[in-house]
Amino acid sequence: MSLFGMMRTGVSGMNAQANALGTVSDNISNSDTTGYKRATAEFSTLLQGTNTNSYTSGGVNTDVRYGVSDQGNMQGTTSPTDLAINGNGFFVVNSSSGTPYLTRAGSFVPDSSGNLVNAAGFFLMGYNLTNGGSTGVANGLTGLQKVNVAQSALRATASTAGSFSANLPSGSTAVPAGDPTLPSNNTAGAKFTDKTSMVTYDNLGNPVTLDVYFTNTSPAAGPPTWEVSVFNHADANATSGGFPYTVPAGGAEPLSVASLAFDPATGALASTTQSVGGTAPVNGINVAIPNGQNFSLDFSKVTQLGTGFTSINAQANGNAPSPLTGVDIANDGTLFSIYQNGTRIPSYKIPLATVASPDNLTPQSGNVYSPSVTSGEVTVGTAGAGGLGAIDSKSLEQSTVDLATELTKMVEAQRAYSANSKVFQTGAELMNVIVNLQVQ
Repeated sequence: MSLFGMMRTGVSGMNAQANALGTVSDNISNSDTTGYKRATAEFSTLLQGTNTNSYTSGGVNTDVRYGVSDQGNMQGTTSPTDLAINGNGFFVVNSSSGTPYLTRAGSFVPDSSGNLVNAAGFFLMGYNLTNGGSTGVANGLTGLQKVNVAQSALRATASTAGSFSANLPSGSTAVPAGDPTLPSNNTAGAKFTDKTSMVTYDNLGNPVTLDVYFTNTSPAAGPPTWEVSVFNHADANATSGGFPYTVPAGGAEPLSVASLAFDPATGALASTTQSVGGTAPVNGINVAIPNGQNFSLDFSKVTQLGTGFTSINAQANGNAPSPLTGVDIANDGTLFSIYQNGTRIPSYKIPLATVASPDNLTPQSGNVYSPSVTSGEVTVGTAGAGGLGAIDSKSLEQSTVDLATELTKMVEAQRAYSANSKVFQTGAELMNVIVNLQVQ
């Protein structure tokens, strides 16, 4: 056995324990760092060639590992832009220079420009959904933009689509299809079965109330049919509050006329045929909103059954001019802009990224990670799908460090370091004996 080898082995052990103490000190200092993952020093033997007559001491190798895939506890907050991932995945963030990284540190706040940035100064990235924005690609970070929650201007959105569900009474008195008093003829004393109204919005966000008339036109023999006629309530007769509606200059009343056919066996809507206002969508009608857009109204849930008229639900997209009051982030990463009038507009989609081996990601300053050869390539997907975790708003993921465990590890490493130093000291003393040998 070589005394020099013995001393080198002691030094190797001291270096290994120093690395262990280094990870312990990092862990303790980051015990309150959001999304921090505990580091550990793993040891492996380093053997030299030996034989039965002598033993050559080796040493120890140190491999520092990070439990990146470990889940930290969730801590509730009051900020909707505080985000935590419950399960697998990472937020995609960019440095100020535009370099992308992965992180679990989700304590995001708006900067002076409204961009969401975390405590380490990294910008949260997402897909812009306004004006039909891109949803990106699965195998890269193309299409990602800084998530911005500052919208100082008032926002108005024209109505383009809606839905209406109701029951039309099958036992109501029918008005002949060619009768001049049908609502579609816009004459005084028009005959109709039922009426409802719904609010839509034009291009400037002005409310446009649509009066929708339903008239039973079923023939004595044949499938049940109904006429639906839509008018602009602003053009209603000042005296009657309805017919005849005023025909505006350059415009027309009614805005839409269509025929609804129902299945006599089930009462479900079978088809729609539009005669005024354009081509009807499948199981719906089209309405040209004055100073607005073509409004597609879905009637697929309208029925004709043996009970009275029942309006179940009426919805239309669009909104009046309204200031932004806040944001809300769903579990799938959709960021909604919330306006003062209660309108919720999907503005961004915050994706989650992952790699094949998260524990082999390379840690960087700022509690972020970059992919390595052993971690695999980055893939991007939607939170809550494809094995990715859900995004929890108003939550932060705590550090995975347990102080009691780290303090115990610190004492163990300290004692082991002292023991290795004793090995080195003993080797040095033996070398001193050899050096001081005198020949008598």
